[in-house]
Amino acid sequence: MPRPTIIFDFDGTVALGDGPLLAYARAVAESALPDAGFVDAVALSLRGPRADVVDGYDLIRREALARGVGDDDLAAAYALSRAQLGGPAALVEAPRGLAAFLRDVDADRVLVTNAPATRLDEALAAMGLTGLFDRVVSDAAKPHGLERLLDELDPAAPVLSIGDVWRNDLAPAHARGHATAFVGGYADADAMPTFRAPTLEELLPALAEWAASVRLP
Repeated sequence: MPRPTIIFDFDGTVALGDGPLLAYARAVAESALPDAGFVDAVALSLRGPRADVVDGYDLIRREALARGVGDDDLAAAYALSRAQLGGPAALVEAPRGLAAFLRDVDADRVLVTNAPATRLDEALAAMGLTGLFDRVVSDAAKPHGLERLLDELDPAAPVLSIGDVWRNDLAPAHARGHATAFVGGYADADAMPTFRAPTLEELLPALAEWAASVRLP
């Protein structure tokens, strides 16, 4: 049996916490909005994920667009927020137990994110995850980028894709019959994951069992 591949999303899956989202909201407010209450409104909305948004970044984008912020200003604010990733203005933390899982699992460990590479290494270091991924793919342009990655893998190799956005992180893998793990609180009526839980920490024992089972002769 070929060595299995486990694909991880970054924001909201490996990197937890509202720090990067609030950094994005602050950058939007400082550069494009006179509305002093924007960041507080975003922070309140993040407490209870809405069914009409894909994730926290989509929530901020929609709230900003509704206040007249343009796409160029949003792109500039996002870039500014990513330059703070992993620092005191955009703190992140890894799910408890993830580092041990990555060290112990007998699989190729791939991190795939639509975010740029900006401060990605610093964020992984801040979370204690340096060197624990065999490959890191940034600017991945998922979902199509995930399809391209899957095309590169041995078709006989077991694959598990983990993420918090069904259509980007999991749907391409599910369509090919691969295992998927859906984490987080953002709903998707189309989601049909193999595993599901509010947090990745809760799923790690089941994912370890999956990795061990697919290695059996």
